[in-house]
Amino acid sequence: MTQYTETNGAVEELETPYELTALDRCDACGAQAYIRVAVGNGELLFCAHHGRKHQEKLSQIAHSWHDESSRLNERP
Repeated sequence: MTQYTETNGAVEELETPYELTALDRCDACGAQAYIRVAVGNGELLFCAHHGRKHQEKLSQIAHSWHDESSRLNERP
């Protein structure tokens, strides 16, 4: 999620390092979430499938889109 801080009247954007874990679940189906979307005053979590399914519509209103679905292809 993007955080903002004000220093001497200037607003700076800071990225908070946050990795989705197995405890983060898709709002659509309950599978592990790999995509976090900030919208309005909240956020939505999606598995890779549902994130891609809703990406076109959500990208029009999303403040940020955090996608970790590339982790699905990593080998242990």
